[in-house]
Amino acid sequence: MSMNGNNPPKGLGASSSPFGNTGMVPPSMPGNPGFSQAQLSAGFQAQYQLSQAQAQSKAQAHAQLQAHLQAQGLSLNQVQNAGIGNLGLASPSMSTPGSASAKRILQKPPMRPPGVPVMNTMSPLRTMELTPAAHRKKQKLPDKHLQDRVAAILPESALYTQLLEFEARVDNALARKKVDIQESLKNPPCVQKTLRIYVFNTFANQVKTIPQKPNAEPPTWTLKIIGRILEDGVDPDQPGFVHKTNPLYPKFSSFFKRVTISLDQRLYPDNHIIIWEHARSPTPNEGFEVKRNGDKEFTVNIRLEMNYVPEKFKLSSALREVLGIEVDTRPRIIAAIWHYVKARKLQNPNDPSFFNCDAQLLKVFGEEKVKFNMVPQKISQHLSPPLPIHLEHKIKLSGNSPVGTACYDVLVDVPFPIQRELSALLSNSEKSKEIEACDEAICGAIRKIHEHRRRRAFFLGFSQSPVEFTNALIESQSLDVKMVAGEGSRSTEKERRSDFFNQPWVEDAVIRYLNRKPAAGSDVPGST
Repeated sequence: MSMNGNNPPKGLGASSSPFGNTGMVPPSMPGNPGFSQAQLSAGFQAQYQLSQAQAQSKAQAHAQLQAHLQAQGLSLNQVQNAGIGNLGLASPSMSTPGSASAKRILQKPPMRPPGVPVMNTMSPLRTMELTPAAHRKKQKLPDKHLQDRVAAILPESALYTQLLEFEARVDNALARKKVDIQESLKNPPCVQKTLRIYVFNTFANQVKTIPQKPNAEPPTWTLKIIGRILEDGVDPDQPGFVHKTNPLYPKFSSFFKRVTISLDQRLYPDNHIIIWEHARSPTPNEGFEVKRNGDKEFTVNIRLEMNYVPEKFKLSSALREVLGIEVDTRPRIIAAIWHYVKARKLQNPNDPSFFNCDAQLLKVFGEEKVKFNMVPQKISQHLSPPLPIHLEHKIKLSGNSPVGTACYDVLVDVPFPIQRELSALLSNSEKSKEIEACDEAICGAIRKIHEHRRRRAFFLGFSQSPVEFTNALIESQSLDVKMVAGEGSRSTEKERRSDFFNQPWVEDAVIRYLNRKPAAGSDVPGST
């Protein structure tokens, strides 16, 4: 059975085979098992002969293949008859000689019998394809830094380098400060200020003050609840004319979670309870106002629930006796317990994760020894929501308007006024734009310096040795042209010499070329 020239030979060069590396064709021998010995000797009698060492390696490979087939229960003839005579061994004796002038018949690929290992389909002598060499990307220098070559030419550039180092230190310091500011804005520190609450009412169209007229508007009254933060405890404004508010402080409604106003149910049976909730109306307001029709005086009950951020709790009497705190946040309460334990040296010396309870702590925890990580869970039963603020105001419909001179002071937590300035500092983009414009101007000047340095080096090299400089320039330009044309790996100078075509791989390359690219209509091996 002759080998089909349309199916290129398949070698074992890159596969892991039980034959070891015997399927690898040596570089100096032909790797085309598609030709018989007669065809090869007829075409290249004077140029293609096997050396003694190659023949020995062929014999060893043949013996190993036959031993392996015998172990699988097959013979070499059975394998050849099954159509697997080409196992990647480049031995001419593995193929059946055929007529050089006869046309080859197209055949289907042979089937692999069971028990024969799968071979790699890649030939060890594949035709190399020349691809353009990848351009090495030059490392881009920082635009604001001067090269060492420039520094050697201009000793004064050392001052500029020092300025860059100083600028880097300043930038690092500013970056750290910005991070600190951002962290502080997440949990802004607060100071306690006095919130003064004013409660008063106004009235209009009352019969007692204005004689009744036909088609007059009905009598009305308006309840107002407003407040402001006192500056150093001094409030020069009158209660009825509180219109000034410091923009640095939160508005009045943001200090409350819920406001409930209860009217006299006998006078207003349909809607005698008015409720405002911060969750439903998050927009801050300067105060609260309730307007109704009526000409009878009564007492209004006002219930104010404070909005603490972070949330505060009221301590039980037992815990209040230990810490001396009435209302505070959970982290501060836990910290106060830790300071109490540390001040009285109650920490367990054998196990520092526990602390011993004295008589007062025993009333709180009910145990003689408590673990520190259990404190948040155990104090939950001693914490409750703070009591709301209850106020009363009598709606008066006679006398001077507005009516009411009562005011109430409440301690509230107010963020530091500087927090707004810090937020504005972080969001200010004008300064950054100005710095970026300066950096662009500096980078432009640095690029011009580098360009002038390259021109200087070019003309200086030409002035020192014109001939050598010109030859080096031509060689560099020709190399660039080859790289652009995709011929960077070829050497035209070597290809011009005859020694290049006397190398051992040339004969095999010619055979492979004739087998893969036969002349149209010719009878040479490999034609169809």
